[in-house]
Parts: sequence; C-alpha cells; structure tokens
Amino acid sequence: MGEDPGTIRSEIEDTRERMGDTVDALAYKADVKSRAKDSVNEKMDSLKSKVTGAKDSVADATPSGGEVKHQARRTVGIAQENPLGLVIGAAAIGFVAGMLIPATRVEDEKIGPVSDQVKAKAAETGQQALDRGKQVASDVASSAAETAKESGRTQAQGAAEDARRAAQETREEVRSA
Repeated sequence: MGEDPGTIRSEIEDTRERMGDTVDALAYKADVKSRAKDSVNEKMDSLKSKVTGAKDSVADATPSGGEVKHQARRTVGIAQENPLGLVIGAAAIGFVAGMLIPATRVEDEKIGPVSDQVKAKAAETGQQALDRGKQVASDVASSAAETAKESGRTQAQGAAEDARRAAQETREEVRSA
C-alpha cells in the first residue's frame, strides 16, 4: 500500500518509455505515405544490388579484347602448324553433324541399308577406339606406378647409403677426438 516513491517514479518512467515506443509505432503505421516510400526504397535498393551483381558477373565472365586477340592468334598458329590435324578435326565435326541430322524419307529409301551399315561400323570403330584408349591409359597408369615405386626404392637406397656414410664419418670423428 505505501510504496516507495523511487519505485513509483521508476515505473512511471518505464511506462512513459513504452508509451512513447507505442505512439511511435502507431504513428509509423498511420503514415502510409512514409511506409510506401520506405518499401519502394527497399525494393529499389534490392533491385540495384541485383543489377550491379549481374553486371559484375557479366564483366567478370567476358574476356577482354586482348584475351580474344591472343586466343585468335594462338588458334591461327596452331592451324598453321598442324593443317592435317585441322582437316581431320573438321571432317570429324562434319561427320558427327551429319550423323545428328535426321534422315529424310528419300535417303531412307535410297541408302537406308547402307546408311545403317555405315552407322553400325562407325559405332563399332568408335567403341574399339574407346577400348584401346582405356587400355593405353591403364598401361600408362601402371607404368607410372611402377616408375614411382622404382624411383622410391632408388631414393631409399641412396638415403640409406648416405646415412651409413654419415654414421661412419661420425664414428671416425669420435674415435679421433
């Protein structure tokens, strides 16, 4: 019943502070114009950051003029150094493109069986090349592993020999001292 005046003052200050926050919140909710403006500003900022991010991504992904010129010169140099490889590559690309284009009814009537044979032979040859490539890769890997093992053995033997020499020299120094 008889409360301390300091406690009452403290409660009054807390209540005033909460009331002030509540009044500010109600004023903000009632101010539709400011809320709409804030919302538009937030959306604009978000959009600007997305556009800037996309612009930076495109700028990072796009090669510079110097890089394009360098790659063009390099490609021309490779083509001049290896014209046969260029011809073979172009023929292979043409063959693959021809295989991907659907056959017409006239082609099926005229060269259908021959076309099927050529496709089957090309697939068989491709599979053989793939199998041979796998075998070569396997041989290279096993050869590399064997070379690494042999190199390791040689290094270990050399290190052991160096250790023996160092131990012998140390013994001789100890004896002479």
